Amino acid sequence: METRPFTADDVAAVEAFLDRIPKGESTFFKEDITADGVAQRWAADTAARRTLAWDGNDVIGYAAVFPGVGWSSHVGEVRLVVDPGRRRSGIGHALARRALIDALQVGLRKVVVEVVADQEAAIHLFTGLGFTPEAILANHVRDRSGTLHDLMVLAHDVEEVQSVIATTGISDEVSS
Repeated sequence: METRPFTADDVAAVEAFLDRIPKGESTFFKEDITADGVAQRWAADTAARRTLAWDGNDVIGYAAVFPGVGWSSHVGEVRLVVDPGRRRSGIGHALARRALIDALQVGLRKVVVEVVADQEAAIHLFTGLGFTPEAILANHVRDRSGTLHDLMVLAHDVEEVQSVIATTGISDEVSS
């Protein structure tokens, strides 16, 4: 597996990746991944830092950091998804770590991720990188079948978790 930034040359591979995401899980993207041209719009968006995980010519994971604006310009939001057939193999951890490094490199002081509260593996992944639960929003997410889910917001406050950053080796990569 290798990771690299998402470029316009990767649109077809990203579209194939998005096609492999089960319909029930596509609900949990903030944008409609079935809409025409979504991967092209992502490639054209220079505000977000997007990273792809590759296995040969196949995209097997996606992570993005979206910087806040205005009074939240010091905060970034991470979004991450791994190919369903490749989960629990370290890809999510590598992408989450890369997203955190990208966030720190652009000077963000706080990074948040929104996770459906029953996604225990995702919560464990991010808490292992120093994220802590900050809020639970009851019945905040409605899936395509109409079922409501609680949303958990996890946050990584850079100054509060400097020791985790140093221990995981992230600080070495941020400065390079």
